[in-house]
Amino acid sequence: MERLVRGVRALPEGRPPWAPGVVVLAGRGPVVAAEAAAGWALRYRAWDPERERGLDLPRDLWEPMRVGTVFDLASLSKVFTAIAAVQQIERGRLALDDEVRAELPAFAPGITVRQLLTHTSGLAPELPFHDHRTRAAQLALLWTEAAAPSGRPGAAHRYSDLNLIALQLLLEQRTGHRLDALIRDGITGPLGMSSTTYGPLAPQGVAATEDQRRPWAKADRGLVRGEVHDENAWALGGVAGHAGLFSTAQDLAVLCRTLLNGGAYGTARILGPVAVAALLDPPGLGFGVDQPYFMGELAGRGAAGHTGFTGTSLVLDRATDTFLVLLANTVHPRRHNGGSAPRAAAATRLARAVSRAT
Repeated sequence: MERLVRGVRALPEGRPPWAPGVVVLAGRGPVVAAEAAAGWALRYRAWDPERERGLDLPRDLWEPMRVGTVFDLASLSKVFTAIAAVQQIERGRLALDDEVRAELPAFAPGITVRQLLTHTSGLAPELPFHDHRTRAAQLALLWTEAAAPSGRPGAAHRYSDLNLIALQLLLEQRTGHRLDALIRDGITGPLGMSSTTYGPLAPQGVAATEDQRRPWAKADRGLVRGEVHDENAWALGGVAGHAGLFSTAQDLAVLCRTLLNGGAYGTARILGPVAVAALLDPPGLGFGVDQPYFMGELAGRGAAGHTGFTGTSLVLDRATDTFLVLLANTVHPRRHNGGSAPRAAAATRLARAVSRAT
């Protein structure tokens, strides 16, 4: 595990760095095998587009990354939405092959809950909700796409934020509760994940994200910290099926252990083993399975996980009862494509450490 920690601690020191700051937490069984932080949760005050570099804050205002730093999870939020949906399926209130139009009549016939969860609905990857101020105008965009998807439903995998936004609306319609309440009452509350919540949050202790300005961003918001980075989730009010949650590595470790334990953590149970298997078995419901690009050598034996655009990721390996949480603020102070090679390298180091210990 020393190699894992050394590799992660080097990430903010690269030329260029992968991220200003990073947190890693890895475990096997009930044991936390590695936990470390490096770099900065806040370093820059803005992005300078002319010189293409971040503008540093005064040195005494830099905030170090800590193992308890709160991160904007970005698309890791999708995992929570998927779990909330599977909870409703387990309770008999929803079925995988239910047609979405039963609750959302604008949807074309044949699009199912399963297709939303497996990204096979044919819906476009995203829509510009951020360009529309009213909820009615935002929903009109979704209904237009849903009535005649730009891809053929059921034909192929096509990753789309719209799938989880639609699933949120379906869950809220079916249950009569907002998504944030479903996740609080069904997941984070029972598991004691007190640092996992939707924003906005007070900025202290939260990893900063982007200096959002056009033309490189989709909205003019300035430096974003404590508010959701994703412009569509922000435009939708901060609570969205595809993005919006904030959390810490320790809280995500609890979620990982819960899933590896078949849905239970301590005295709390949020899912049964059959429901957990449905989430994590190929092709995965809301989870990616065996994805080498970010799972490294953990892929290939049924590992499941997800990534987030802000630099977040988690991987669960049921074969060895291990998990890896890697959180970074790669979009501070401007979004860029740093790739997932560091995620894959960390996962590979974990896989090799576990192999040597077995």
